[in-house]
Amino acid sequence: MIFEDFRNYCLAKNGVTEDYPFKGEAVWMKVSGKMFALANVEELKMGVEKVPPFHFINLKCDPEKAIELREKHPAIQPGWHQSKKHWNSVYMDGSLNDNLIRELIDHAYDIVVAGMSKKTQEELKNG
Repeated sequence: MIFEDFRNYCLAKNGVTEDYPFKGEAVWMKVSGKMFALANVEELKMGVEKVPPFHFINLKCDPEKAIELREKHPAIQPGWHQSKKHWNSVYMDGSLNDNLIRELIDHAYDIVVAGMSKKTQEELKNG
């Protein structure tokens, strides 16, 4: 998956907006103001090494599912600079197919929406 596919897939969901809070270094995908995904869009320093743009995406995840995914897929790790319990970093190294990545994005979106008021959920459902 390339960045534009990730971006377009997220933005096609009801109520989703994008935000670039760190001078364009990363994009936050939010539904009704609540973040469900983020990605680096510029070169980023991780520890002592630099990583290229769109090296990883962080996705909200159910804690039990997060552990299962990490055990099954080496490209899925605890969320970088996020709560390790509720976020996964999905490394875009080509080892995960686009369908799985879309499923993970859907899961992240659904978790955040499920935590919203019934009224907001209904508004999002109706577009």
